[in-house]
Amino acid sequence: MAFDAGKFLKTPDLEGFDNLKKEELVLLAQHLKLDFKVSMRKQIIKNLVIDKLVDAEILGEEALELKVENIDAFKLKQLELEHELKLKELEIRKEDELKLKQDELKFKQDELKLKQAELEMKERLEMDKKEKEDELKLKELEMRERLEMEKLKLEMVKEESNTKVQLKSEYFDAAKNIRLVPRFCEKKQSINIFHSLRKLLII
Repeated sequence: MAFDAGKFLKTPDLEGFDNLKKEELVLLAQHLKLDFKVSMRKQIIKNLVIDKLVDAEILGEEALELKVENIDAFKLKQLELEHELKLKELEIRKEDELKLKQDELKFKQDELKLKQAELEMKERLEMDKKEKEDELKLKELEMRERLEMEKLKLEMVKEESNTKVQLKSEYFDAAKNIRLVPRFCEKKQSINIFHSLRKLLII
């Protein structure tokens, strides 16, 4: 059952008050409109509530025995400051841990982006390399085809030239070679015939 500060103040119980938890003391202090902080130690809040209840005659002076008298105001303030400092340190530590986690996450994201960029660059370089290799192979193939065509043309020209030379060698030009035929002499031919007949008769 939730603690009801107003109901408690109507029927205050010293033993019940002494057994109140910090959360219940906080509700009671808020109901009494005391100047305090929730971060204060339980005993400090309890002492403030006791002083208020005794001053308002809600509790008798015997309630003052529940206060921790061996702690003076300076010590209480010191403890309060130490407690606040610890809370602040804890808050700062949590913020630092959160920031560290965020930085780690950002670092991992940046690392992932870098790896992705490197992979894309590598793929792009490989594609460029393949395109250049394909282009080089195509140029080499075209060059070979041109060389084959040139070679074929040369062979055709050579074959045509050989054919012309052969045709020229088989053709006998009488006009050009007439000078090789000895001049005809009728007297000389008669003598030659006479000598030939004489040889036949002797045989």
